[in-house]
Amino acid sequence: MRIFHVGAEHFEELQALPAELPAHGFLWVGSARRELEVGIAELQATLQRWELGVLVDLHVSDLINNQLPSHFDYTSWYDMMVFRRLAATHAAPGAAEEPQTTASLARRVLQSIDTSPVGFAVFDRLLITVHPTDCAVRDHFAGRYLGLAGNGPADVRGSSRLPTSPADLMLRMVNHMVDNYLELRRLLTRQLGQLQKDLLDPRNRFQDWSVLLDSRNALHALEDTCEDQRSAVQEWIDALEDWPDEPDAERRRERELLRVRSRDVLEHIERVLQHVRRLEHSAESAVQMHFSALSHRTNDIMRTLTALTAVFLPLNLITGFFGMNFEFMPLIHTHAGFWLAVGLMALVGIGLGVVFRRKRYLGGGRRP
Repeated sequence: MRIFHVGAEHFEELQALPAELPAHGFLWVGSARRELEVGIAELQATLQRWELGVLVDLHVSDLINNQLPSHFDYTSWYDMMVFRRLAATHAAPGAAEEPQTTASLARRVLQSIDTSPVGFAVFDRLLITVHPTDCAVRDHFAGRYLGLAGNGPADVRGSSRLPTSPADLMLRMVNHMVDNYLELRRLLTRQLGQLQKDLLDPRNRFQDWSVLLDSRNALHALEDTCEDQRSAVQEWIDALEDWPDEPDAERRRERELLRVRSRDVLEHIERVLQHVRRLEHSAESAVQMHFSALSHRTNDIMRTLTALTAVFLPLNLITGFFGMNFEFMPLIHTHAGFWLAVGLMALVGIGLGVVFRRKRYLGGGRRP
């Protein structure tokens, strides 16, 4: 568990929970899910000592639940947000740098999609965040703000770069998790694009149907995740509108900036959702195009076989005619009879072949 004091012009890490809330700024308590589960009793006692109100038992269960979808809830003393991140884990090492895309690599990319939830409890002067064990969001923001506040260059320090409230910090972290989808988007687009190319290649016998099915299922799951994210942020925006008006002009400006940042996060989620739907539609279209091309190829083969059968059918009629067991037949007892019959058969075959080729019943001509 890491504890930070965020002030107007400083950001510092504390070694333990203080006896009372600081006079200025707010506290950020970032905990792993297992750490919160073990230390929830101490945290609840500290919240009571600070007179902020304890976390509701149902919300504690939500914060430590690894399978919960994105959603938003609130009480009169704090708001609670669970947001499932979208990221690529270590299951697909080097996928972005590999020059060749294979079915096994595509499968690893699909298996690398991580949607673990991150929980937020937003008080007036306290933010509690609950992260998965391997989540880098907490350390990313901690390192960034520690650098801005104390170790960075003088021209990047200052209150304009530090969060002004727990809600502001929560929205920055949510926006960061949404933007992390960009790396995953590049991986998915590349792998699915190669699968579609193999699927539509007429010289390739596509056999990776299980990977394609897994990709469709993964895209369905991503769409559901994004829908939940959008609903949670929209509920947060609706709740933000119901907050009581601030008498101070500076606080009203901060409230308006929160609304702007919330709408920006929602717009980013909308873009992610649209991209996931485009990928899903592209995969569905590739499958439909594959079966349409396969049906067209089968029709071409059947048309060619039918035309060849029609060419040889008159020749079978001629040979059957001269194969009848009559004693007196034309050309039977002449020396040139055989060659005349062969010439007639050749003439009929060539004539029908020319006619069928001009009508494009045989391959080789351009399709209209």
